[in-house]
Amino acid sequence: MSVVIWSDGALREPTDPLVTGVDHGLTVGDGVFETCAVYDGQAFALSRHLRRLRRSALGLGLGEPDDAEVRTAVRAVLDAAGPDTGRLRITLTGGPGPLGSHRFAPDEQRQTLVVLAGPATRAEVSRVVRVPWVRNERSAVAGLKTTSYAENVVALAEAYRQGADEAVLANTVGELCEGTGSNVFVERDGELVTPPLSSGCLAGITRELLLEWGAQDGLPVREAEPGELPYTVLDDVASGRAQLLLSGSIRNVSPTVRLDDVDVVPGPLSLQAQRLFQEHVGRDLDP
Repeated sequence: MSVVIWSDGALREPTDPLVTGVDHGLTVGDGVFETCAVYDGQAFALSRHLRRLRRSALGLGLGEPDDAEVRTAVRAVLDAAGPDTGRLRITLTGGPGPLGSHRFAPDEQRQTLVVLAGPATRAEVSRVVRVPWVRNERSAVAGLKTTSYAENVVALAEAYRQGADEAVLANTVGELCEGTGSNVFVERDGELVTPPLSSGCLAGITRELLLEWGAQDGLPVREAEPGELPYTVLDDVASGRAQLLLSGSIRNVSPTVRLDDVDVVPGPLSLQAQRLFQEHVGRDLDP
């Protein structure tokens, strides 16, 4: 299946030139993005993703996205995409800019918006490795979904090298933080606990919904207190004293079955969370 692309007001071919060589998103990674799952031709939780796109853009110092234009582009690519489409990607950059890190002021920017729809592969379970690199919870872009993804590329490549599909990172003070493209939940002592946003993790949409829906349905799931989940909690996962659950827009809610070189068994709450999430998805595609 080919990728469907919208840019500058129209659908484009994959071989069409879309971005200038001086686009600040290309030269210095000065951009933000969102990825949505697609079900039956509709982007899941689009309104929440667009709110986060706005937060990321403003947090990065970009001008505010044009919500109506983004929605028009989303509808265009999904209407043109085939039935096997599973992923939507929205990318917004500062547009043409200087060759260095300095950028034009928001009112001087001519932003670049590119929206794509294409295939996605979902796995019911996850295989995870620990890596030596960390998230900087005090970074200027902590918690923003930016296009500066080189750290994630390197960490995920290491995961694939070891036969896994995700890498989980600590932050600079040794707390459990997140995966390269996922949030994490630890199942122990009869509850699911996820690192707080102060750890430097992204405010994931799937994470957010699982916390909300879990509270509605009586699932014991909550955000951890700062420092409650040290990175060493993964030793408990490896030994079977705890379990690890991942969440993400394409991954959805996915229990971990392998950590490093150790097979682990998903916990009952992790499996319950997976079922709960899919049931809610079936009832409302824009919660």
